[in-house]
Amino acid sequence: MSEREVITTPAAPAAIGPYSQAIRARGVLYCSGQIPLDPASGELVGGDDVAAQTRQVMRNLGAVLEAGGSGWARVVRCSIFLADMDDFQTVNAIYAEAFAGMDPPARATVAVRTLPKHVRVEIDAIALTDD
Repeated sequence: MSEREVITTPAAPAAIGPYSQAIRARGVLYCSGQIPLDPASGELVGGDDVAAQTRQVMRNLGAVLEAGGSGWARVVRCSIFLADMDDFQTVNAIYAEAFAGMDPPARATVAVRTLPKHVRVEIDAIALTDD
């Protein structure tokens, strides 16, 4: 295996810019931020509903984690980007479902002015792998 491996999966949206879905390097998986796009169509999911958007983001991120040989239990750090901090409680509750029954990772949550495609939420992750 090379020192740096690009991870891609059709189960998550293709990159919409000059970046990879994830990079695996020396036993660590660095997942790019996921937004609520349908992997098959590339279309936005959830309209303006932050709960529906967050569920799609978590599905997309879970698919990238799996493709990279990891999973929610191996996530060590996440970042959540919100277009509106008033969405914090809704996003937090859905995010917490992925870590039910386990110690959650370290995390930062920040409000930003805008996100790609004007979505309401984006989440990235860093996780361990067996490499």
